[in-house]
Amino acid sequence: MFTGFGYDVHKFKKGRKLILGGVEIASPKGLDGHSDADVLIHALMDAMLGAAGLNDIGHFFPNTDPAYKGISSIKLLGIVYTELKKRGFKINNIDMTVIAENPKIYPHIDAMKENISKAIKLKTERIAIKATTNEKMGFLGRGEGMAAMAVAAIRK
Repeated sequence: MFTGFGYDVHKFKKGRKLILGGVEIASPKGLDGHSDADVLIHALMDAMLGAAGLNDIGHFFPNTDPAYKGISSIKLLGIVYTELKKRGFKINNIDMTVIAENPKIYPHIDAMKENISKAIKLKTERIAIKATTNEKMGFLGRGEGMAAMAVAAIRK
């Protein structure tokens, strides 16, 4: 069994859609980034890659490559899954936490789990998504952005 940890953070930007776990969430601002800036999926991809001893998502999907401009992070997650599969890895379970003051994440968790489940061929029962606030402290607490952490357990 191998484990990996991932962390990602993006600042909010007006005029962008908020995509989290592949789900569009109604919000006056979205996350800023080269792709769709799905902070949850970015943390998950780094956790999976780290568990396999591979480089981070910036290596696989550089933000200088126009091919990834605005791309769905769920699509990128599928590519990461394929990379692990090619190396003989299987995903055991994943555990993720979103950190943001707003919007409320709970109503969207089941849809997020479904999207992730399809992309990495993992039962939803093995996918945990939690949400918390930063208790109004720091840049996350001021609502300037959103962060996510993920742990992935894989086996060979």
